[in-house]
Amino acid sequence: MKINIYYGGRGLMDDPSLYVIGKMQQVFEELHVSVERFNLQEQKNVIATLPQTLKGADGIILAATVEWMGIGGYMQQFLDACWLYGDKEEISRIYMQPVVMATTYGEREASLTLTNAWEILGGLPASGLCGYVENLLEFEMNKDYGQIIEKKAEMFYRDISQKNRNLPTSNLAVKQNIHRTKGINLTPQESEQLSKYVSDDRYVKRQKEDIEELEMMFKGMLGKKDLDSEAEYIRDFENHFVPSEDFRASYVFVLNNKKKNLIVEIDGKELKCSYGTREGADVEVKLNSEAMDNIVAGRMTFQRAFMAGELTAKGNFKDLRMLDQIFVFSDNY
Repeated sequence: MKINIYYGGRGLMDDPSLYVIGKMQQVFEELHVSVERFNLQEQKNVIATLPQTLKGADGIILAATVEWMGIGGYMQQFLDACWLYGDKEEISRIYMQPVVMATTYGEREASLTLTNAWEILGGLPASGLCGYVENLLEFEMNKDYGQIIEKKAEMFYRDISQKNRNLPTSNLAVKQNIHRTKGINLTPQESEQLSKYVSDDRYVKRQKEDIEELEMMFKGMLGKKDLDSEAEYIRDFENHFVPSEDFRASYVFVLNNKKKNLIVEIDGKELKCSYGTREGADVEVKLNSEAMDNIVAGRMTFQRAFMAGELTAKGNFKDLRMLDQIFVFSDNY
């Protein structure tokens, strides 16, 4: 039989949880149980890989100390890693005993948190041990407390060896619902590999740099797309411009798919096209992008689009009629 102990406290000499798990470890060793302890504060940089150490374990002890509120950050990180990277099939066969000592209020709530977390992970919870310790020396010298700790260790040993089971709980239903909505299914090998990557600071840093580089690249692509969009139709008007020395007019084309209007200004042989806003244009033309595409492709004239109702205009209609003479997109009209 093998039992792993995961200690999530800060490792202080006066931590009562250290005394409790040390006494329990002595009991297990007397029962010829293989015991391995993991101090999470010493392995905080590789916590994401610790779910791999669950392999081969018959039972585990999750030990936490309540100094202010809850189970503490290291233990929470370990449970998060079990959820993200742990082998759920392996976890489903492992018994867990919570051990929570408190120097302030909240040991029962913290013990319940560990039990609920392990049940949602799919594991097998056992009866836990929790208590409030005001004076560590008095606690260690109390023989009754020592016997309680030893009996709890023996009970955990029997639970594992006899494969005792509990009645189903609502946490199992929560587990099933959460697993049903997960968007990605990883094999145990993929989870293990991913946990190694997550714990590698250099890999994480490189990934962040790659993401930033991709972000800049896509921003550049989007910026280029915006520039291309602003140049749309301008080349068509410039390439099919037929200047008339005595003609001067200004047009604003309001297109339904453009945030800005297309402005066309003609001064004899000079042509200026841009996107923006202009007040007091001689003609304001409204049309959709499909009609404009047909016009610049030579499939339709401005006059025909107006007659078909695909184009509306206000302003100087004489200048409107001049559009087909100033801009000749096809020889067929």
